[in-house]
Amino acid sequence: MAYIVTEQCIKCKYTDCVEVCPVDCFHEGPNMLVIDPDECIDCALCEPECPVDAIVAEDELPADAKQFLTLNAELAQKWPVISVAKDAPADADDWKGVANKLQHLEK
Repeated sequence: MAYIVTEQCIKCKYTDCVEVCPVDCFHEGPNMLVIDPDECIDCALCEPECPVDAIVAEDELPADAKQFLTLNAELAQKWPVISVAKDAPADADDWKGVANKLQHLEK
């Protein structure tokens, strides 16, 4: 099992989670982070660090978010590893809690 980054991260991209990851399984895209499910050791350290509750255990992933399991695996192969926190985008707070953000994902 792994942890999965869901749509709440899109356009928010807070990086509080990356510094607590002991295996550097986070990858950074243009406007979202993803977790490489093959690298994740299910330690759960990242989940409470996310200020927008975008990180979910694979077995707790809601049915309407199952596509994020595939997206995390796919995009982790393309995007570089991130292990040091960065500033969030200037408009991140404006996107907090916004639903249906998948169409805004930049690959």
